[in-house]
Amino acid sequence: MGDYGSEKQKKVLIVDDERDMLTLLRKVLTRKTTCDVQMADCGDAALEVVESWLPDVVLTDIKMSGMDGLEFLRRLRHFDPTITTIVMTGYGTIEMAVQALKDGAYDFFEKPFDNDQIVHAVSRAVERTQLLRENLQLQHRLSRDRQVAGFVGRSRRLLQTLELLGRLAPSRATVLIRGESGTGKELAARALHAMSNRADREMVVVNCPALPEHILESELFGYRKGAFTGADRDKDGLFLKANGSTILLDEIGDIPVSIQTKLLRVLQEKEIQPLGQTRTYSIDVRVLASTNQNLEAKIARGEFREDLFYRLNVMTVTMPSLAEIRSDIPLLAQHFLEIFSREHGRSDLEFMPESLQCLMQRSWKGNIRELENVINRAVLLCNGNRITPTDLMIEEGEQQGGGAEGRQCYLNLPYKSAKKEVVNQFSRTYLTSALSATGGNVSAAARRSGMERQAFQRLMRRFGIRSEEFRK
Repeated sequence: MGDYGSEKQKKVLIVDDERDMLTLLRKVLTRKTTCDVQMADCGDAALEVVESWLPDVVLTDIKMSGMDGLEFLRRLRHFDPTITTIVMTGYGTIEMAVQALKDGAYDFFEKPFDNDQIVHAVSRAVERTQLLRENLQLQHRLSRDRQVAGFVGRSRRLLQTLELLGRLAPSRATVLIRGESGTGKELAARALHAMSNRADREMVVVNCPALPEHILESELFGYRKGAFTGADRDKDGLFLKANGSTILLDEIGDIPVSIQTKLLRVLQEKEIQPLGQTRTYSIDVRVLASTNQNLEAKIARGEFREDLFYRLNVMTVTMPSLAEIRSDIPLLAQHFLEIFSREHGRSDLEFMPESLQCLMQRSWKGNIRELENVINRAVLLCNGNRITPTDLMIEEGEQQGGGAEGRQCYLNLPYKSAKKEVVNQFSRTYLTSALSATGGNVSAAARRSGMERQAFQRLMRRFGIRSEEFRK
């Protein structure tokens, strides 16, 4: 297989033994797409072009003099299975076209055909080839690259976050890790601990919302025998357990105000006082905290202490949502596919290009955790060896935020508000899909969308979409 490089303009090869058909198709595709188009009048000549030029899409007649279309397709697939093929058929060759589809052809058209249909099919074929090749590259990269601190991804936004974690890790500074649910806040905390000089000791994780107030206090600070009914022995708290190490207060926004006061003392004085104990104990604990809540709003409502917030907010790391690192979705999907394939004994599985396209277009409210669950479910549900959009349980409407849940949400809004939400969701999906297909090339995405570059850029700014996230 050849080196595809970083070529921007996509290549289409047309193969037909009728010169007039070659000329017509080349004129149509040159006028209506941005592709570079070459022609060949027989299978042997086409294979020579393929070897030297490495096309993305091949549009071929099925019945030609010399090598027929089926034999040409078999040789083409052996040379490079990522090239997407479209078959053209004349009268009486439908059976051959069906056989071509069984042999791996992507689509077929009967002559005479509609020019716009051919243009649309070629555009989809170009996207398919790009996804196939990206998927292969991602698989190779996964086996070659060392994953940084457990994170998977190469988007600029994620790399910036990893760089910040690397700079903060050696210090003793308290760090507040913020981000939506499912963005990997605990993973970031573990990375901070793993890259610190405390890594030889176990990090202690406290799931704050899971514990009632009276239990949380005793778990954090410990207690002495007789401190309360049922306290029949001394017990060290989690802060003492984390002495010399790191403690993560997960979802700290849910800690009751009464405990916030005692926690503030730990941060200020570096000491704890167990329940039922008059003396205090000095501790050396690095405190990390995480939250998916708006702490500033909770402060305004009197639900979170402002002085505690500033003690926690010495340094802040904000984990990117999946929408901000959309270009990492294929890499993440492949990573989860490998994990769950091993777990469920399905080593033969791979994604169809259309499936990766569905994943790229979907709105991920649950972020990386939701993506992980979707891939796990797909591995379990897949009947063959290729994961389809059906296996992912992503319907076309759901990709664009128009599933049952989304529709119900819109129906609860006034008409103008609902219309605005639907249009905005469509615009975001359309823009990100165009940029994904062009590898972040704004000019190409604008041409693909039938828009002026300036108008396309205005929409990008409006919806906070950056081309850098789609560049490979």
